[in-house]
Amino acid sequence: MLAAWFAQQALRITGWQVVGVIPDEPKLIFAVAPHTSNWDFILGLLVKYAFNLKVNFLGKDSIFVWPFSIWLKSVGGIAVERSNAHGVVKQIVKEFSKQPQLILGLAPEGTRSKVGKWKTGFLHIAKQANIPVVPVQLNFKHKQVMFFEKRMITAAIDDELQQMQNLFSADCAKKPQNF
Repeated sequence: MLAAWFAQQALRITGWQVVGVIPDEPKLIFAVAPHTSNWDFILGLLVKYAFNLKVNFLGKDSIFVWPFSIWLKSVGGIAVERSNAHGVVKQIVKEFSKQPQLILGLAPEGTRSKVGKWKTGFLHIAKQANIPVVPVQLNFKHKQVMFFEKRMITAAIDDELQQMQNLFSADCAKKPQNF
């Protein structure tokens, strides 16, 4: 309760608003973009606590070092090895099938740096696990966290990726040059 109150106050004081509807679904993926700054993570945590969302997130294993790893895991972090293909999609799909409730928040870009193409793992996970994806835009220009409508992944992954990327704009990023 205290964490929710603090997060709500922090969002209010800093002028941030949440726009759109946060789906009441036991299983889904939040695809959060643009991801260009460490502030994206802080903002995500504030929204998570302000709305009492039980969201897990994937992070590169290199940031899960003691003692920081204890805190990251306590706020929902799941370490993943990104240097090679390690079956992460398959592992996460399996987790979705085992868990009665699992919400995963991730950045499709996979990094804060500029990338030519987003990673497609989140779309493969959603399609194989038959769960919806909710695009979430971090708009630093207007101080809004915007939840778009949930969508099921039914088309070809490359088509779905293009449609998803078209929802987001560089001018709302904390560091537009990185998007």
